[in-house]
Order: sequence, then structure tokens, then C-alpha cells
Amino acid sequence: MAIDFTFSDEQQAYRDALRDLFQREVGSPEQLERLTAGHTSHHSDELSRKLGEAGLLGPSIPEQYGGAGGGIVEEMILLEEMMRAGAPIGAYAVSLIVAGAVMKFATEEQKQLVLGNVAAGGVEAIAMSEPESGSDVASLTTRAERVDGGWKLNGVKVWISNAHIADRILIVCRDASKTDPTHPKHEGLGMIWVEPGADGVRVERIKTMGGVDEVNYVYLDDVVVGDDAVLGEVGNGWLQLTSGLNVERLIIGALALGQATKAFEDALRYSKERVQFGKPIGRFQVQQHRLADMATDVELARLLVYKVAGDVARNPTALFPKEASMAKVFATEAAERTVNRAFKIHGGYGYAVEYDIARQVPYSLVATTFGGTNDIQRNIIAKTLGL
Repeated sequence: MAIDFTFSDEQQAYRDALRDLFQREVGSPEQLERLTAGHTSHHSDELSRKLGEAGLLGPSIPEQYGGAGGGIVEEMILLEEMMRAGAPIGAYAVSLIVAGAVMKFATEEQKQLVLGNVAAGGVEAIAMSEPESGSDVASLTTRAERVDGGWKLNGVKVWISNAHIADRILIVCRDASKTDPTHPKHEGLGMIWVEPGADGVRVERIKTMGGVDEVNYVYLDDVVVGDDAVLGEVGNGWLQLTSGLNVERLIIGALALGQATKAFEDALRYSKERVQFGKPIGRFQVQQHRLADMATDVELARLLVYKVAGDVARNPTALFPKEASMAKVFATEAAERTVNRAFKIHGGYGYAVEYDIARQVPYSLVATTFGGTNDIQRNIIAKTLGL
């Protein structure tokens, strides 16, 4: 059976357009510094808006909502190129995850609001994890109590990306009237939007290693919202949540692929430029072997991520849990290995912020925990094997 991994002409043109814009906007350390200087976030709203104005965001969002009307392969291209360029818009990946849920379950008014925002470069957030509920999402305790004309939310969320800069936060919560411990844990879940500046909502930044990944606590204290803030139906949240998890894992795989590609390309360039003992360090076998392993990891990650994305594109109603978990595990661990090798190739300079590898190290470590830890992903894979 022939397997074709080449992009269509439209997909290749899309990738070229992304590369051109990223080269113009973040092609030098000075440009990157300008985009993020004085900001409380590493996310550049300016760059995100420029991509939106160029029609390069929202690749899978229908054209009627301002998107490009493409599909998941185009999403992978965007995320890979974004990370390959080191562009300070990683927050946008979460916006795409929210957009996927909105396209499936939202009202027309909600689609106009959220999808239009994402296509224009706006920032969305989703809050799942809690202090006592990480990988075991179904055990969450944030409560949504029915009140006249809406819902009242109480609880605490943690590790929430984008919450400090988001236009909205989609809260995964539990219907307070459905807490019978004899029933399955996933019953009664819902997804409800709150605005970061609303009464009773407090966002607190979490200080992280290297300060690279910007995550937050979100505190909800008697936050009242209307029925129009509910995504889909309260009680149907588990289906809404799990239907998007596999795509989320593929999105994380594409981000990791882009990071691995950047680390490899930076290290390859450095190995040709850095001279020691009278010759470029890339002439030493130990560095050659590192670079050979890096190139292999990058190529295999790319093949797996795009293979699974192609499967999803051809069968949009299928879930592909095993394949999505495989892509997430391999790509994130390939990125971790590649960044570590790139760090060693740079020697002491890898620790200096003058070189981008210093920024990549913390992210490469934490990416394996996103979207469900890689140990959880291996559990999913094992289950599909009948174990």
C-alpha cells in the first residue's frame, strides 16, 4: 500500500507563508526581545494579531467564523512552524483546543464569539486540573450550583495555561445536584465559561522553573453566570471533554515536533560555527553521533504526528486514542532528548540566555506532562492492546 506524506499545494503554500512571516517578525533575538519586552506574559499579542490579519490563524475554523476552513493537518503545520521559529505565541495552542470543543458543541452565538476571537488571534483558556484532580479528571470537585437564570461556581483550578491573559476561561465543573458517590465519577460534569475579571474570579500566577510556561491557579468564589455561558449541556461534560482529548494530544505532539526541530537546527548550526582545537566541533564524532540521533528523532516524530493527523483528517468521526497517545508520547520524549543533546552540544553557552536552548530546556521537561502524563498515555496504549 502506497503511503503519501507529502503536503498538498495549498498546505505547502500555507507552510511557506508561515515561515515567511515568522522570519520577518521573529528572525532575530532582537525581534523576539522587542515582542516580549515589558510584558507580563511571554505571549505576544502583537504577533498573534498579525498572523490573524494575514489569515494564517484558525486553520481548521470554518471560513464563516473568520478561519481558513482547513483541517487538522493545517493545525499541525501551524503549531510545528510556530515552535520551530521560537515564536512567542505558544498560548495559541490552547485556543485551538477550545475552538475544537466549540465547533462541536456550542450555540451559534457562542461560535461567532469564540471562533471569531481565535481566528483573529485572541486567547482562550480551559480549566480542567485541580489540586487533588490531575490525570484523574473525573474526580474534580469544582461545583456548579443551579440558580435563577444561570449557575454559581465554586472551586479551585491549577496549572491553567493562558488564564492570566485569556478573554474567557472554560471551566470544567460538576453539577452540584449530581454528587452521589455511588454513581460513576464522570456523571454530571459540565463546561461553563467565566471571564477572568468577573466578580469572584481570581487568577494567580504559578512561578515555574525558568518561567517559560505560564500557568495559573484560578479561584472561583460564588461566581454567577447566565445559562448562555454553558457549553453544550451541563451533565454532558465528560463526552465534550473526552471527544477533544485525542486532538489535544496530537496538538501537543505537533508543538513538541516543532521544538525538537528548532533544537536540532540550532545545534547543527552551532556545531558548524563553533571552533575548538582548530576545527568546527561538528567534526568530532561524539557531536556527529548526537546530531545523527537528533535528526532521527525529529524525522520519526514528524512521520508519526502527520500520519495520525492524516488518519484523523480522513476519518473525522473516529477518535484514534492509541495513535494520538503514541504521537504525544514519542514526540514529547523525542523533544526532551533532542533539547538535552542540543544543550550538551552548546556546552556552557547552553546555559546562557544569549542562546535559545536555555529557554527550551524547561519546556521540554514539562511537555511530557501536558494533556495527561506520558505514563497515562502508556496506560491508554496498553488498554488498546487488550492488557
